[in-house]
Amino acid sequence: MKEGIHPNYREICFMDLSNGFKFVTRSCANAKEMIKMEDGRELPLYKLDTSSESHPFYTGTQKSVDNMGGRVERFRNRFGKTKAAAAEVAVPAAE
Repeated sequence: MKEGIHPNYREICFMDLSNGFKFVTRSCANAKEMIKMEDGRELPLYKLDTSSESHPFYTGTQKSVDNMGGRVERFRNRFGKTKAAAAEVAVPAAE
């Protein structure tokens, strides 16, 4: 293997800023800060805005657009019929 061409692949601590959740994994991510872990190791710290601990999809708090008070259904009822009616008028029935 050539020297000096490979990224710095090492253990790094990722921290979710929204809830303080931390996990350690191996990565090539550039980190500017260091953190002292509970076991005494000092690892590079990479800060995340969202992780699986705080993302609505993984926590089960995600809201579906279809379940938000019927707004989508009301929109389809209001504007969906006009498009279908216009299509029927534009294409006369063949006899």
